[in-house]
Amino acid sequence: MQQASKPPRPSMGVLNLPEGEKKFLLTRHAPAEKLRFFVKHYWIVEWDLSGQPSYQQDVLPNPCVNMVVEHRKTAIFGVSPVKYSHLLEGKGKVFGVKFKPGGFYPFLKSPVSKLTGQSIGTLDILGIAPRQLEDNLLSLPGTEDMIRVMDTLLLGRLPNQDPNVVVLNELIDQIISHRELTTVKQLCQYAQMSMRTLQRAFNQYVGVSPKWVIQLYRLQNAAELLDYGNAPPLPELAAELGYFDQSHFIRDFKAIIGITPEEYIRRCHQRQNLEAL
Repeated sequence: MQQASKPPRPSMGVLNLPEGEKKFLLTRHAPAEKLRFFVKHYWIVEWDLSGQPSYQQDVLPNPCVNMVVEHRKTAIFGVSPVKYSHLLEGKGKVFGVKFKPGGFYPFLKSPVSKLTGQSIGTLDILGIAPRQLEDNLLSLPGTEDMIRVMDTLLLGRLPNQDPNVVVLNELIDQIISHRELTTVKQLCQYAQMSMRTLQRAFNQYVGVSPKWVIQLYRLQNAAELLDYGNAPPLPELAAELGYFDQSHFIRDFKAIIGITPEEYIRRCHQRQNLEAL
């Protein structure tokens, strides 16, 4: 399968990041070496909107579980099936752990699909209650101190490495890298798995179906093409992405991106016109 040329992907699913960076600081950090099999990265968001209006940041879904440490909102969140938003007000800080696809399963030891669209506390996973975790982590002045605390907590609960996590990450990398991959049948052929085996693995380890993951990244690809003015007419674009019905493409695009393709195009044109002034 030949890799299709494409423009750069959006910044890890954070929509309109250039505008957001005027409101907050987002940094990403590597975990301890022994955790990198399970954890993609740590992320920290800090903001100070004192005396300013609140700001809503939209984030696209992704096939990863996130642990979010935030004042009175700390929890472990399963994959969100739709775009979600975070309201920033006043002054604050959030520390997050983004697990690799399938990387949370060895900690949970039960199907990750039970967590999809849901959240759980930190006590069973880390042995520490959410309130105590907030007090221990968010009170620290330095980034390295916070990373050290989280490394220690996760290393203290480190499960055995599961080879299926590697397989599933390879498959998802294949989906991301090859825009022409639009069906579960194609992925089954690449993986040399039956459809039932593949679906069961995604359900158990990732929490969502392989069809949903393919759809997610193909719709992100559509947004990229629209961003850069490289997209064909919408009916052709829908067909290229594996849709036989343009109305289904529009519905799914809105569910993932938050607006219709037509509205997305209008916003791109408005942004380009402003940049040209």
